[in-house]
Amino acid sequence: MPINKIDEDEMINNSVKVDLILRLFSYLKPYKFQAAVAISLMGIVTGVELLNPYLLKLAIDKYIIAKNVSGLMLLGLVMIAIKIVSMFCTRQRIKIMSEMTNKIHLTIRQELYTHIQKLPLSFFDHRPVGKILARVIGDVNSLSNLFNNSVANLVPDLATIIAVIIIMLSMNYRLALASFVTLPLLVVFMGTVEIVSHQRWQIFRKKTSNTNAFTHENFSGIRVVQSFTAEEHTKRDFHGLLQENLDAFIRAVRLNDLFWPSVELSWGIGTIAVFWYGIHLLNTGTVTIGLLVAFSGYVSMFWRPVMNISSFYNTLVANMSGAERIFEIMDIKPTIQEAERAVTLPVLRGEVEFKNVTFGYVAGQTVLENVSFSVNAGETVALVGPTGAGKTSIINLISRFFQPQAGKVLIDGYDVRDVTFESLRSQMGVVLQDTFLFSGSIIDNIRYGRLNASDEACIEAAKAVHAHDFISKLENGYETRVQERGSRLSFGQRQQLAFARALLAEPRILILDEATAGIDTHTERLLQQGIEKLLAGRTSFVIAHRLSTIVNADRIMVIDRGRIIEMGTHQELLRKKGSYYHLFMAQFRFLTEEKGAI
Repeated sequence: MPINKIDEDEMINNSVKVDLILRLFSYLKPYKFQAAVAISLMGIVTGVELLNPYLLKLAIDKYIIAKNVSGLMLLGLVMIAIKIVSMFCTRQRIKIMSEMTNKIHLTIRQELYTHIQKLPLSFFDHRPVGKILARVIGDVNSLSNLFNNSVANLVPDLATIIAVIIIMLSMNYRLALASFVTLPLLVVFMGTVEIVSHQRWQIFRKKTSNTNAFTHENFSGIRVVQSFTAEEHTKRDFHGLLQENLDAFIRAVRLNDLFWPSVELSWGIGTIAVFWYGIHLLNTGTVTIGLLVAFSGYVSMFWRPVMNISSFYNTLVANMSGAERIFEIMDIKPTIQEAERAVTLPVLRGEVEFKNVTFGYVAGQTVLENVSFSVNAGETVALVGPTGAGKTSIINLISRFFQPQAGKVLIDGYDVRDVTFESLRSQMGVVLQDTFLFSGSIIDNIRYGRLNASDEACIEAAKAVHAHDFISKLENGYETRVQERGSRLSFGQRQQLAFARALLAEPRILILDEATAGIDTHTERLLQQGIEKLLAGRTSFVIAHRLSTIVNADRIMVIDRGRIIEMGTHQELLRKKGSYYHLFMAQFRFLTEEKGAI
């Protein structure tokens, strides 16, 4: 299996976009009060820190030089008191920010999950599940530090820098300019590094996404891997993905690690410049010792928030790729949407009509060409034909998983484009060849057909499709836990549960898509009675390659190359000796030869 590369849907952007940042921070709007409180608390802490260097200057110039011990003690008590206030405010700010950030994470993850559920099936056809999981879980988690740093630290840090600059310029503008000497170089450096760093973090997240997709795919297909003894091959591929992931991480971190040393170097050079020039001013009597000590404190107060902002910027660059990947999916518009004034369908009779329907999954490639037919309520219609003829496309259009490029699909006279999804799909039941069972109990999987159904109703549905006997023999009966996809059950048993689930839903329109393909003759006989109960009184569409299962259908439509080439009952089509006749006789001869060989 080839190692996944960066897909077309995962492109690399050059830099952090302002509109993306604003969109991300829009999630703070419902928490404006909490954010204001957190900023206010941080403002108190900042005010205390701004006061400390001045108090230190006061202590040196007024009390230490004058040897005023009582005044120094009183000043010390004041400094302790305001420090206690600062510690309390910091603790409350951290608590508020943690609660707010977790709620924002919950909101983003819920919105993303809800949006993905509304996307068309084509979205899932083109993306491995592992990559989708990486967006919903990993990319959302990556935003944690971003929100924490932005609200509680960014605003106070900016305010601190402005306040310190004003204080330093007012105290001694020459010393202030000396401390800022390396700032322009730092800004140029950070701007240059940002573009490359952002690209590297994007590549890292995409490599992580590839690893998740590969892991999910291979564990889902572990039986195939073990059956073909491909463990060593997949192990090598997985190791290659991990190595790519590690290399991408190291390249990103290596560049990111230049941020802090560059700020610390600028801080150190600025401090040296202050003391070098300050000693000169001290010798000339222009400044006092207390002012020089206080100034060095303000230099630290200037560079510390600069470092915090560079750290935030570093976090922004590292994690903004996660936000881009989240919004990339959230910006995908569902191709199938409810009309603004969609109506709610009443209880259906089950009449279905196709009027000159043309449909294709890809532009320029037609799957159905000008298809027209009508089905009466309660009628069972079988769809037969070669693979790729358009049978599944017809049932997808009835369920409105896709939309025709031309023509109309009508149910009880309603155009399916004008009705709500819930009122349409809640009255439809689908049983597929590849039955999906969720992790949980057997009864819960049956109840998925009607979530408010009682245990008794679920059991009755199981009895109707002859699933009750094998369920009762399991260790915990209906409470027996099944793993994802029902791996503990046989294929036939999973199909029986699927029929029970569909029967419990009491659909008005039933779709069986190769529902009995691949099961043994004994299980098929058991299911046949359940199928008859399912079909009774319902409009049904049955897709089948095994033609012996649909001989009793009210009507059989033979589809080839997107067109209905024959239509009629089993006997009528046999008498025509057309395509259906040849299909049926070919299967009959095959089964006869197979029995003879046995």
